[in-house]
Amino acid sequence: MTREELQSAITASFGSAQDDPASAPATITFEEGGQFLNGNVDKANLVAVMKKLRDELGFDYLFCLTCVDWKTHFTMMYHLRNMKTFDELVIKSKIEDVTAPAIDTVSHLWQTANFHEREVWDLFGVKFYNHPDLRRIFLDEEWPGFPLRKNYEDANMIEL
Repeated sequence: MTREELQSAITASFGSAQDDPASAPATITFEEGGQFLNGNVDKANLVAVMKKLRDELGFDYLFCLTCVDWKTHFTMMYHLRNMKTFDELVIKSKIEDVTAPAIDTVSHLWQTANFHEREVWDLFGVKFYNHPDLRRIFLDEEWPGFPLRKNYEDANMIEL
């Protein structure tokens, strides 16, 4: 599918805020440009949207899950692929709380999310509600702070 056809298919599946105002929080808003079709989803509706993308639209492979620290908020990014059609989609969800960031897990939908979420927890400090085994994956349990946060400081860091 082309990017436009994929966007139309997803919009048709989820409806639009104009069709049903009650479903507005569960809708996906799309961004222009980029390598992938990028959609934004409210974090409160993330799991429901992701389940629908997997079950009804065939996005059966989560090939990347990461986080971006924008200083004022975090953005979770989920790269999905439909392994039958090879359509790809990126879903983004904004986390406003920078002091105690948290979002629901999707590890029950895609097993690959288990380790990706542990990596994001370890390096960014984003807590994943209902994750089956949320613990550090790279750093020691006693490690202070989260090294990929913009506000992370270490005595051994080199300033440019």
